[in-house]
Amino acid sequence: MANSKRDLFLKRRLRVRNKLRKMADGRARLSVHRSSKNISVQLIDDVKGVTLAAASSLEKDLGVIGKNNVEAARKVGAAIAERAKKAGVEACYFDRGGFLFHGKIKALADAAREGGLKF
Repeated sequence: MANSKRDLFLKRRLRVRNKLRKMADGRARLSVHRSSKNISVQLIDDVKGVTLAAASSLEKDLGVIGKNNVEAARKVGAAIAERAKKAGVEACYFDRGGFLFHGKIKALADAAREGGLKF
């Protein structure tokens, strides 16, 4: 029986999250969500259950409202790296969710690494 695309996505998301949770070591989690029109990212402290920093392509100051392309992902990645430094976070682990690590997700991760985040 064939699985739906949504079921495969959810299985992939749980598999990634469970593997990362084993290696977490108390570090923050950089969680990415990509929709058809926007991309957003949060830096989450799972121990305390709080969001430390967030960035999204919906923010006016980034200048990419309504765009969901590689350039928008780079700007969001640079913004989250800057906000993570302000929050005092230098190391985290990258939770891509169920999204494949290429294109926009990879561009966001590379921009965050260039901004000084280590994962």
